Amino acid sequence: MTDPTNGNSQAGSRADDPMPQQTADGGASPAAAMVRNSDATLGSQSAQDLFSTEPSSSPDQRQARGKSERFTPVEQLYKSVSAEVAKIFVGQDELVLGTLTALFSGGHVLIESVPGLGKTLFVRTLGRVLGCDFGRIQFTADLMPSDITGAPVFDMQKSEFRFRAGPVFTQLLLADEINRSPAKTHAALLEIMQEYRVTIDGTSHVVPQPFLVMATQNPLESEGTYNLPEAQLDRFMFKLKVDYPTESQEAEILKLHSKQVNLNERLDTEIRTITDPETVRKLIQLCGTVNVEDALVDYINKIVRATRVWPAFHIGASPRAGLALMQCARTLAGFSGRDYAIPDDVVEVAIPALRHRVQLTAEAEIEGRDVDEELLAMIRGIEVPRD
Repeated sequence: MTDPTNGNSQAGSRADDPMPQQTADGGASPAAAMVRNSDATLGSQSAQDLFSTEPSSSPDQRQARGKSERFTPVEQLYKSVSAEVAKIFVGQDELVLGTLTALFSGGHVLIESVPGLGKTLFVRTLGRVLGCDFGRIQFTADLMPSDITGAPVFDMQKSEFRFRAGPVFTQLLLADEINRSPAKTHAALLEIMQEYRVTIDGTSHVVPQPFLVMATQNPLESEGTYNLPEAQLDRFMFKLKVDYPTESQEAEILKLHSKQVNLNERLDTEIRTITDPETVRKLIQLCGTVNVEDALVDYINKIVRATRVWPAFHIGASPRAGLALMQCARTLAGFSGRDYAIPDDVVEVAIPALRHRVQLTAEAEIEGRDVDEELLAMIRGIEVPRD
């Protein structure tokens, strides 16, 4: 996920650029700039670099394109949450923006990263800032579905069974190394992620909302792991790739977290709780009212359908991918204080929303092609709506 319009552009405009380079208001399109950059630097810079933790800017840094007072609370909350999280959690802008976008879009996030980058710290800090409960499950090969969902236990005093809720009954759930567990344990999350409930012995138990699953997997280790099936991958709104911090960010991490100070104390003293779950739920509903013009709906539809005929892809994206793009474009518009979505919002989330929903053909894998680069090339060929 990127935040467009930074001055770090490495390429100028090109006369043969296949994408329009102006937005409806006549300003330079960050989406077009992003595509120009990728076209000029594709040989030396991977697609992941363009959608990486070095974003061009954040939604609050974009040029104003018609603010709406109705969405000022969403914009202010986004800025406040990001500022509070940054007090303890350094860098990883893609992770922060992607997680907040998924949360306010009603989705979930799959994170691919090496260990030790502070994902647990981030979720704990985010839960504290939002006033939401935080839970963590360490997935292992012997983890059973009932270890996640909970199970009936016999109450000796009342001589009856009662349901004891599992760790999934929280609001921000970190599913650490989810690919360490077998498929039956993965399946335990399916109903919860989609329906926000757990069904035990014919009785449904609703999980508290807002509810966000952040699942992690280590890309470096394959021994003793179980690949997530396509059905479950499709349940995740984003797949975020988190890399090591920059040199300056890592130096800041060393200064902040090397003093042997109890983390709970730091969360209590340094982090403010600036909202509550009820307010978050209301703002999620408000983001759902952002206007998406028919031309932008058609643009989203073309992107999703193009994945099904792109020569390098064996499997294309499902209609759920289009819904994810629609919902996230609305949320990013809300983060910018707008009551309407623009093509830049769609382009910004296209790679994280699609990279786990497509599969390269055997020939493309042998040739060493990259999914992100193929998606970039595909998006470059789709005309951006001007109006």
